[in-house]
Amino acid sequence: MSSHLNSEQTHHYPVYVGTAGWSLPRDYATDFPEDGTHLERYSRRLCGAEINSSFYRPHLSSTYARWASSVPENFRLGVKVPKEITHRLKLIDAIVPLEKFLAEASGLANTLGPLLVQLPPSLAFDDNVAGTFFSTIRERFSGGVVCEPRHASWFSEEAGSALTEFQIARVAADPAVVPAAAAPGGWRGLVYYRLHGSPRRYYSAYPDEFLDKLVHNLHQSSRSGPTWCIFDNTASGAAIGNALMAASKLADIVNSRR
Repeated sequence: MSSHLNSEQTHHYPVYVGTAGWSLPRDYATDFPEDGTHLERYSRRLCGAEINSSFYRPHLSSTYARWASSVPENFRLGVKVPKEITHRLKLIDAIVPLEKFLAEASGLANTLGPLLVQLPPSLAFDDNVAGTFFSTIRERFSGGVVCEPRHASWFSEEAGSALTEFQIARVAADPAVVPAAAAPGGWRGLVYYRLHGSPRRYYSAYPDEFLDKLVHNLHQSSRSGPTWCIFDNTASGAAIGNALMAASKLADIVNSRR
């Protein structure tokens, strides 16, 4: 069951529900077609995924192009910005590695979803640093950009204004580093949830009650712009089960309103 919403039929923007990566744990293998690569099989049940490996190492543009050619037309791949930019350089003097990354990821062409800028917990908001970096991105990339800050200073009104100015959405994260981190922020033309698992980060599965509330929020968010929901509780294989369930619940809501 696809998690993609046809905006012409529902007057909503698309909702992309998926996981960080596209591994298919053995417990869920039978929920996917038997034939094809993991990505090909995954993309026939879910409509989005987040490429996390780009955070650790570069990929050739041809690799991105190969991934793009193996998925349906309405499938999207978000891409995590390299840690060289976010963690080593801490957003400062990052033009060269940023341009290299953008050139590589351009291989995704129309399949490219948002860029994810996940910041280290130690990186506090600095208006000059943030403004310079976001300006650098926006001079070179017009697509979706989301930021997942993990320092409390990023949840100030000043930081929110900086994100909004450059049309960058602030991720709604679970677990939340401060209460405000649980809700979307920054630019509201794009909404992006990242669910890492709680109480045990990367391991815990989310219960039905949580998913029901989440799916309601996703459906509401899709009234104003594209909405993403990525499950990152992949260590125990819970992410794929949560993504499938959320996509099914979302489809039920859409179908009930037709």
